[in-house]
Amino acid sequence: MAAAKRGDLLVLDEPVAALDPLARRGFMRDLLDFVDELEVSVVLSSHLLGDLEQVCDHLIVLANGRVQIAGDVSDLLAVHYRITGRPGEGNRLPAGAEVIHAEHGRGGSSTIVRSAQPVPGAEAVDLEDMTLAYLTRATTAEPIGPSAAMTGANR
Repeated sequence: MAAAKRGDLLVLDEPVAALDPLARRGFMRDLLDFVDELEVSVVLSSHLLGDLEQVCDHLIVLANGRVQIAGDVSDLLAVHYRITGRPGEGNRLPAGAEVIHAEHGRGGSSTIVRSAQPVPGAEAVDLEDMTLAYLTRATTAEPIGPSAAMTGANR
């Protein structure tokens, strides 16, 4: 209904939350066609991060009433990395790298970092993992700041 008005901006809040996976995919494909055809902008608010990754080119993550991260999706993904290993293993991070979120368990650790420089031994993250790292950090009492080195003792 909102698209029928053919405005310059379309704001959709959880547009696919109640749809099954096939219907969600079809809706997102139709939405992309609509955007291309009419050259409109769309703001999507959604908790279905996998769906957003398919269609969004800009991301704003809000938590606790504040912007946690914002920018072009491809630019953001290019500077975020996952480091995995065993608890207690030290990993050297490039100068200026920021630990966004770290989880440690018996089987190993997983840390999401932001770095303008490549992180040796790290792997790429997807939109969901990056977003969840920022949301988790925003809801914990102790945010993690810049770090030159990371050890199993870090959060």
